Amino acid sequence: MKTISKLALLGAALGLAACDGVSIDKTFDRGTDRKHLSQLQAGVWIDPEGCDHWIIDDGVEGYLTARVDDYGRPICSGAGPASTAVGPYKSGSAVRDPL
Repeated sequence: MKTISKLALLGAALGLAACDGVSIDKTFDRGTDRKHLSQLQAGVWIDPEGCDHWIIDDGVEGYLTARVDDYGRPICSGAGPASTAVGPYKSGSAVRDPL
């Protein structure tokens, strides 16, 4: 439940951020332990419908994007049960998660 609450807040924040019309390079972490996102490891969050989303949690910020195929269709791999996160999505950061 804790992970789902964080994801809901993240989704709301991303939704509001998309409305500002400012173009920002979103491949770079601008938080406490600044680094390119390629230096962090992604996991997979499975939404309630069973489809995958890439997720990274560096302890302060979180990143989420839909996992899609070459045609933009959602990937629903069955990597785990619905509404859970799997994989090393908290790896690559020295910042402890305050929540």
